[in-house]
Amino acid sequence: MAEPDFELSLARSAEDLRAAQRLRYEIFVQELGGGGAMVDHDNRLEIDRFDPFFDHLLLRDRSRDHAVVGVYRLLRCDQARAAGQFYSEDEYDLSVLRQSGRKLLELGRSCLHADYRGGAAMYHLWGGLADYVAEHGIEILFGTASFHGADPEAHADALSLLYQRHLAPEDLRVTARPEARAEMNRVQESELDRKAAMLKIPALIKAYLRLGGVVGDGAWIDRAFNTTDVCLVMDTARMNQRQRALYERDRG
Repeated sequence: MAEPDFELSLARSAEDLRAAQRLRYEIFVQELGGGGAMVDHDNRLEIDRFDPFFDHLLLRDRSRDHAVVGVYRLLRCDQARAAGQFYSEDEYDLSVLRQSGRKLLELGRSCLHADYRGGAAMYHLWGGLADYVAEHGIEILFGTASFHGADPEAHADALSLLYQRHLAPEDLRVTARPEARAEMNRVQESELDRKAAMLKIPALIKAYLRLGGVVGDGAWIDRAFNTTDVCLVMDTARMNQRQRALYERDRG
């Protein structure tokens, strides 16, 4: 594969949005076995009712005919009002964030083409995200991130580590709704192999932790997507200089 030549932009057209939805289909439906009422299998598009309200951050590789190789979906407070809710409010009670009076941004549908994982692509997306946050004065970022598979016991060590070491402070602590809630603290701390548990945490969640992310109370079992979700929250005011450097390293 040729050396990537990355380009970032927001989706500006229906064609841009379809390119994002095609990549999402490849990853969330074909690779991970997810689904949903609006998924278009004939055209290989992963679609939901929130797409018209989100901004869609696209990472393209000019060396591959400007193919979309990475996606982030972004929803501000004003967009959530138009949509009627934040996407993750089906899973989490976000009252503590909504009542904070601070500017919120929901992150979702983050994905990279398989050829670009483990390299610089994610940092380019973060650079675009950092610019977006600065432009809109965002103070708190949040969103769900997933373990593959809908059996929380299969992720007991990792969920317990997140709860014991990375639980959000009370002013950021969203809570999983009861309909499909799974308790996270499943293994006693004295019996937990923290190193082994950390290895079981998906790369995206570990990346958010490095940026100072914390988790809400409770996991959510998403059977449509075949995942166990946790809600990550990042307060930009609480990022230290090292975390801010990681987050902003590809800006400018």
